[in-house]
Amino acid sequence: MREKVIVSWSGGKDSALALYNVVNSGSYEVLELLTTVTQDYDRVSVHGVRRGLLEQQADALGFPLEEMLIPKGIADVEYENRMREVLLKHRANGVSTVVFGDIFLEDVRKYREQLLSKIGVKCVFPLWGRDTTKLARTFLELGFKAVLTVVDSNFLSRDFAGREYNETFLKDLPETVDPCGENGEFHTFVYDGPLFRQTVKFAKGETVLRENRFYYIDLKPTNSKG
Repeated sequence: MREKVIVSWSGGKDSALALYNVVNSGSYEVLELLTTVTQDYDRVSVHGVRRGLLEQQADALGFPLEEMLIPKGIADVEYENRMREVLLKHRANGVSTVVFGDIFLEDVRKYREQLLSKIGVKCVFPLWGRDTTKLARTFLELGFKAVLTVVDSNFLSRDFAGREYNETFLKDLPETVDPCGENGEFHTFVYDGPLFRQTVKFAKGETVLRENRFYYIDLKPTNSKG
């Protein structure tokens, strides 16, 4: 019998590749995608993607979506309390495992494991320890399509925001930037690929600088669902 899991879902390439791995492993049954949404902006936390696009993405993938709403600047303790509430609900429904797309940040993995272990929930990291250059190529070879939604100006220039995540992009990356952006150099939105039943359509809006550091490009839905 397959193990019931939920997937921590940012809408970006790493969570998409983690989802692809667990779906195709034959060992897991994905019940839901879980995304943190900053309610003040009505956007995916950190990635800055509009909630409407997130919902279209989940619909295209064919998985139920749960949005955990948080206020901007939420304290760590409050965030952990909200996450605990969500996961306890799922645990009561027979889910004892959460899938994450982390690759090599030990402190992030340790934090997740410690937080979830307090409520008897396990973590699965399908991409853990894999070479990020090979992972990036695998993502593209599988047919996934993604666009950069945020870039950290400490690593990349403004014109990288909104670029397609493709071979040309990878060739243009400075050597100091991880090809999967695992150090937070950039974030992505996946709009097509394996598992998708249809392409998520959008138009690129303006690019703005936030916190005097991060360039966000506004992706606007182009269909009737907002």
